[in-house]
Amino acid sequence: MLLPGLNCDEEAWAGQIAALGGGHTCVVPRYHELDSIVAMAQRVLDEAPPRFALAGHSMGGRVALEVMRAAPQRVSHLALLDTGHEACQVGEHGKREARERRRLLDLARKSGMRAMAIEWVRGMVHPARDADSALIARIVAMIERHTLEGYSAQIRALLERPDAGDVLPQIRCPTLVACGREDTWSPLARHQAMAALIPNSQLVAFEQCGHMSTMEQPAVVTAAMRRWLQQGG
Repeated sequence: MLLPGLNCDEEAWAGQIAALGGGHTCVVPRYHELDSIVAMAQRVLDEAPPRFALAGHSMGGRVALEVMRAAPQRVSHLALLDTGHEACQVGEHGKREARERRRLLDLARKSGMRAMAIEWVRGMVHPARDADSALIARIVAMIERHTLEGYSAQIRALLERPDAGDVLPQIRCPTLVACGREDTWSPLARHQAMAALIPNSQLVAFEQCGHMSTMEQPAVVTAAMRRWLQQGG
């Protein structure tokens, strides 16, 4: 089960599906207009087989942690990529996050999803990839496919996300915690903190990579996932 992030879909995992699909059945759930992380996790559990490996990118990582809260016995392996576990913070930090998310949502309302995507994507990839027109076009097209209603619902889900700090120490399956070293939205320090709380987890930083690791560095991410899947679970 490959869980995409905000406004993402199968395209975010295209490199991994192409590389791993021969030996694994890869399923990418759709959240549609669900407006809570818990509801998204239930959608995943409804679509998943009785036992499965679980990887989540960005918002998908938060959904994965709620799957672990609800049904840890069903998950053989867990990968958390470019994500986090804390609830939206109180105080100025949380207000800034809410303002930025709502600014982009207002832009999408006024000018459309494509205009919002073009504004959003530049801070989500490594600076060296800003000139990679093919990659930028793929990300923008992926985001543009999603509806304003779905985007608004996912923003609500993220701003009201549960804190999963209590879940991390209870995880017992092989766990990969990884992110782009230059991910400014979900920084490496956050992943170091998560890995420290998960028993026997493996921490990996993808070099020359920002937030969209599965698309920016697909071969490197896939190699880390192959090693992860080979661990006994």
